[in-house]
Amino acid sequence: MIVVATPAEAQRVRDLGTFDGVRPNQLTGYGIVVGLDGTGDDNFEYVTEAMRGTAGRMGLTLPPGVSPGLRNAAAVIITAELPAFAKPGQTIDVTVSTIGRARSLRGGSLVLAPLIGADGQIYAMAQGNLAVGGLGVSGRDGSQLTVNVPTVGRIADGATVERDVATGFTDNGELRFNLHNADFQTAARMRDAINVRFPGAARIIDGVTLSIVMPFGSDVRSEMIAEIEMIEVTPAESPARVIVNSRTGTVVINSAVRLYPAAISHGRLIVRINEDPAIIQPAPFSRGVTAQEEASEITLEEEGSRVALMQGGANLSEVVDALNMLGVGASDLVVILEALKQAGALQAEMVVL
Repeated sequence: MIVVATPAEAQRVRDLGTFDGVRPNQLTGYGIVVGLDGTGDDNFEYVTEAMRGTAGRMGLTLPPGVSPGLRNAAAVIITAELPAFAKPGQTIDVTVSTIGRARSLRGGSLVLAPLIGADGQIYAMAQGNLAVGGLGVSGRDGSQLTVNVPTVGRIADGATVERDVATGFTDNGELRFNLHNADFQTAARMRDAINVRFPGAARIIDGVTLSIVMPFGSDVRSEMIAEIEMIEVTPAESPARVIVNSRTGTVVINSAVRLYPAAISHGRLIVRINEDPAIIQPAPFSRGVTAQEEASEITLEEEGSRVALMQGGANLSEVVDALNMLGVGASDLVVILEALKQAGALQAEMVVL
């Protein structure tokens, strides 16, 4: 299958990159899910210690040597994303995943657990009932049925933000804007478009970053950023690239691909070998033995050899038309593209997945 990547059209600045510091932050935590219907963890030591710690926070001390039942509880890893400018008291979604041998989290509730950032500080507290989209059942004879993934659940608004992240949004006289994809021409076009609206405000730092002079004060600065984000810019055309997924046979060709003059001949050679052995019986009283006489028939057939001529500078539509005219399959198409690249006729980067 050939997928054609069309030329870029005008896009908003907000779709091409982000302002420095205006970014989400990842949070992780460790906790216990309780209330499971016998689908929890086995008697793992780390789960036992976690249960003791949870009970201790509630003022309950388990006697030495007493192991809590764990079939109705599971140790889990909690992950969440803290949005930019999130403030204490706001809520965020969390994802809960088992780390032991629990079979399902369906019907479970997460006990209060802290969510920690990369700096080791607690930024949110998570708790709530899980919504699990998967289902797993088993019979006494060992048969099992699993739908989706029952060991991962989600809690909508399951964590409350306890600490905000300093972004430096109003501290400096300049803010940096980082493109998603490095490209000097796109950066130049964006600089020019911003300077038309705010003369002299933007300058290029490198192929990814622009520096934009900003007024002090969160109100006027936010208004200026809102206007900049809605400015439309036509990004530069991507480098010529052909992406081939050899496992699925998918080929993606962008509009920058060009060809030098080339002739492509494609045909299929089929070799068939048929074996038809014959059994030979000895003559009566000859003291001979029964034998097998091999009889092989080899045939060779060449199907549909065609030649396609591609003129120099052929554009994307001409490349696709020529390849379709050859009537090649997915695996043959990959071979042809690689051969064109080796011959120096394909002016593109080949990316094989």
